[in-house]
Amino acid sequence: MRTDLAVIGAGPAGLAASLAASARGTRVVLVDAATEPGGQFYRQPAAGLRVGRPEALHHRWRTWERLRDGLAASSVHVLTDHHVWCVERTSGGFTVHALLGPEQEEPAEVHARAVLLATGGYEHVLPFPGWTLPGVVTAGGAQAMLKGGLVVPGRRAVVAGTGPLLLPVATGLGAAGVEVAALVESTGPVRLARHGRALAGKLPEGAGYAARLLRHRVPVLARHTVVRAHGDDRLTGVTVAALDTAGRVRPGTERQVPCDTLAVGHGMLPHTDLAEGLGCGLDGLAVAVDAQQRTDVPGVWAAGESTGIGGAALARAEGHIAGC
Repeated sequence: MRTDLAVIGAGPAGLAASLAASARGTRVVLVDAATEPGGQFYRQPAAGLRVGRPEALHHRWRTWERLRDGLAASSVHVLTDHHVWCVERTSGGFTVHALLGPEQEEPAEVHARAVLLATGGYEHVLPFPGWTLPGVVTAGGAQAMLKGGLVVPGRRAVVAGTGPLLLPVATGLGAAGVEVAALVESTGPVRLARHGRALAGKLPEGAGYAARLLRHRVPVLARHTVVRAHGDDRLTGVTVAALDTAGRVRPGTERQVPCDTLAVGHGMLPHTDLAEGLGCGLDGLAVAVDAQQRTDVPGVWAAGESTGIGGAALARAEGHIAGC
């Protein structure tokens, strides 16, 4: 298949970029590994589940509807179930190499004059004793089970780590009927206050999560961490402890919390493997881009979490800029 622009990743950034580029008359092929567009943020339940109110599982559903309907009305060619493993520079532009289907056995190629990388991010998890026990999942994994499969990972959960993902995971589990025994957040109020300017636009959203935590009676342990997960064949509980201002465990503060599920995560990291394979430069851990989302490799743009973790709204804005 040949096209003007290959967009890799159908999350908020990839969708916005595809729509913007298509509106300008560019031939666009949008490639994603999932069975439906939306990415992790707009992950959809399987069609066979026949969900009556999918909006109950999602934040900013109307934004997703606009993106979904815009994609359906556009000329963008969507390739789902395509797992991109390499992007190769060629004399005529780029070749996107993918493997098709759940078994990833059938090869597929997209030949494009330009490439836009909207590959998102992945969870950062710090290891601790017992972290491989059945019942210990990533925070994003717990959220994916809820959104994509309408499955709860257990009956009594602890949500732990740091980062904005913990709030929707804890409230989502509570809304699904799971008893959330604790939300264990390693940051404290002082550090949050330092980022007040960056968080100012999200205060109403944060207040909404706080109200839902109260509604579901979720205890919040600020400046605490999980130091150990307990169990033989599966998780039966965790030990949590308080942290000092330097992030060290305060001796004598340990206590056990019984649970059958631990959803843990320590923020997100940018997916940069395809960009690095193309020789794109990095800015710290993220793909380096200019004000138009161009990388330092001619013909390659990047947008969304791959250029820095900033949330869905920023990803959509960056995608739109890149697509224009």
